[in-house]
Amino acid sequence: MAGIGFELRKILRRDTLTGVVRAYAYAGLISSGPLIMSIFGILVIGLMSLAFTIPKYAIVQFQVSVTYLIACSLILTGPLQLSFTRFISDRLFEKRDDLVLSNYNGVVLISTAASGCVGLIAVWLGFGGEPLLYRLLMIAGFVVISNIWIAVIFLSSVKQYRQILAVFFVGYGCTVAFALLLNRHGIAGLLGGFVAGHVILLAGLSGLIYRNYRSERFISFEVLQKRFAYPSLALAGVLFNLGVWLDKFMFWYAPATGSTVIGPLHASVIYDIPVFIAYVCVMPGMATFLVRIEADFVEYYDAFYDAVRTGATLRHINDMRDMMVVSIRAGLYEIVKIQAVVLLLILAFGRWVLDALHISTLYMPLLILDVIAASLQVLLLGLLNVFFYLDARRSVLKLCVAFVALNGVLTGITLRLSPDTYGYGFALTLLILVVVAVQMLDRKLGRLEYETYMLRN
Repeated sequence: MAGIGFELRKILRRDTLTGVVRAYAYAGLISSGPLIMSIFGILVIGLMSLAFTIPKYAIVQFQVSVTYLIACSLILTGPLQLSFTRFISDRLFEKRDDLVLSNYNGVVLISTAASGCVGLIAVWLGFGGEPLLYRLLMIAGFVVISNIWIAVIFLSSVKQYRQILAVFFVGYGCTVAFALLLNRHGIAGLLGGFVAGHVILLAGLSGLIYRNYRSERFISFEVLQKRFAYPSLALAGVLFNLGVWLDKFMFWYAPATGSTVIGPLHASVIYDIPVFIAYVCVMPGMATFLVRIEADFVEYYDAFYDAVRTGATLRHINDMRDMMVVSIRAGLYEIVKIQAVVLLLILAFGRWVLDALHISTLYMPLLILDVIAASLQVLLLGLLNVFFYLDARRSVLKLCVAFVALNGVLTGITLRLSPDTYGYGFALTLLILVVVAVQMLDRKLGRLEYETYMLRN
């Protein structure tokens, strides 16, 4: 999301209530728009398909299949996500635009080959009893979604935010339309519509890329060269995505909480529904994160390093460092306030929401806990973003390693205890990480002047 602060500051300079509302609305749509559209798109497909003679189990199989496609594609492309973003950003800073498009094509080729091979092996070993069309659609969907993550990352790094949102809107509109047109064919029709809509989404994203960049070479792999490689970023990318999904996988395959849905794919009714609702509730926090971290913090971040480069007085440099600290604290505090309000609304209206979705109110305690966990995840994202700005890649990697380890251990403990403890593993993991990340960032900022002048001389 680096760079969106320029657009937000432009809106906020108007210093009006309308400008503030526009800034937060814009930030919310950019940060959570694709996520919200994908969640509601899948939900709408399921709800509207119930009006036809579609067995309910086929809808559940479709939704679970799509969830696995998204989760596994995120984990598989994790090594490429952050490292490729850094590569593109560095080449644009160097004015080497000629390397951008050719390396994007190279990364897409790598993603296609990796996802195609993994998908083929997984379908061959685990889905032998399923129809051939379903297996082919799963492989195609896995490849397409993996490449969509690469395209979105590329466009984010070159600040094509509005275009991404518009293409996602069109793509998911087509996904819903195609799935509803084909739903009479059962799970194959629903999945076929989903894949067809995402092909259009990928084509739209690719069109934006080819419209903005040109290259004499069609494909190249400088991104893999040792001098451009960032192993810590590649490892952090896969570990963070694995940390986010690890507790879900554990609940899906635990005998007491999971059940088989289709082929080797499991789901957990106890755990999945509250998590689904909780992630919808983080949109206000994500908007606040972008406005306060990407706008306020980045302004003082730029001022600090401009002061260093131009030889400003030590007092001015210290003042800019102090303002960075103040902006980070204010941003994190505002995220906490906004998500506290969301939590209060869930406490007040959560049962009504569950009733409206025809979900048992017994899920209410877990829903509250998941909203808290999702809010903590937004705080962690904000802190990781600051670490990235400070180029503290080792700190990010340590936090991501701890994310996977703690989530696995604490979720495993809760699964062995009573159902009343479900969800506490993920929430406690994020709470520990946020506290540790704040302490690490405090030490980092306390040594910022020394590291800027001495370690990078």
